[in-house]
Amino acid sequence: MIAFVDTSARDSPSSDPVIVTRDLRKSFTSVQKEPGLWGGVKGLWSRKSVVKEAVRGVEVCVGAGEMVGFLGPNGAGKTTTLKMLSGILYPTSGEAKVLGFTPFQRKPEFLRQIALVMGQKQQLWWDLPARESFLLLKEIYDVSEPNFKARLEEMTELLDIAAILDTQVRKLSLGERMKCELVAALLHAPQVVFLDEPTIGLDVVSQVRIREFLRRYQARNRATILLTSHYMQDVKELCERVIIIDHGEKMFDGPFADLVSRYSDEKQVRLTFERPVNKTDLEPFGRVAEMPDPLHAMVRVPRAESAKRAGEMLANLPVADITIDEIEADEVIRQLFAGR
Repeated sequence: MIAFVDTSARDSPSSDPVIVTRDLRKSFTSVQKEPGLWGGVKGLWSRKSVVKEAVRGVEVCVGAGEMVGFLGPNGAGKTTTLKMLSGILYPTSGEAKVLGFTPFQRKPEFLRQIALVMGQKQQLWWDLPARESFLLLKEIYDVSEPNFKARLEEMTELLDIAAILDTQVRKLSLGERMKCELVAALLHAPQVVFLDEPTIGLDVVSQVRIREFLRRYQARNRATILLTSHYMQDVKELCERVIIIDHGEKMFDGPFADLVSRYSDEKQVRLTFERPVNKTDLEPFGRVAEMPDPLHAMVRVPRAESAKRAGEMLANLPVADITIDEIEADEVIRQLFAGR
């Protein structure tokens, strides 16, 4: 099977579950030492152990061909969950199945069908050109010569990295290395791909290129992709569904579009005026969130009263233009993580 193939005649993504977890938990135990010399001496005889629950009963079900955003603040348990799903970590309790396999058993049949890409880790050899690493991975995954050539050529073209394949990895920029990491992870055409911060630290141009590549790869291969990212643009452009966890627990699982309506009770009204107005003129109608100058403003109003408040502003203010929008999902998620 070639990595990039025409799937226009295929069915839409299947609802058959590819990733399933039930009451998945992971705890870590650490030892606390009292400060100072005396604390070190006491630690020779008695130590205080602290147990931290990184993942607390997470239950998810992801169907074949889905690209799902996996969101949460730092320390929420996202990476720990991905490591359990890819078999790197054993769960403390609960169950996880990926493609019907138990991940931590690390069976070769399972490993040949998944890929894990971590934005802060690398699998390419630092002192070798990327092409040499690709050839080694070809042998590790037992990829046939025709498939290897076809996949490498297609991905190289999509990511525009043909000119750097024979350059030492240590001499590549961060964006160039990340593109090569993606090629290395997908050379064996995995059915399930775990992406942990694939665009972290990259410039805007590199982010756009990688997002476009992932969109095409997923569409053509119907791969199942679980994506974590702190850049909401990644999630908005790639994922129709999101799962949010915080403190190891699942908080939301549903369409990205439903996030705002579920967690925000406000809408925003953007106004342009025919003549200058004061902030005090706007305060009776709602909360003035932005007013960069006397001719422009953005007012937050209760969701249920947005049409009524907009009508009142039209009737009482010198409005030249007015629009009613949903609050940006980025802001809603920030408030959600902050516990508001």
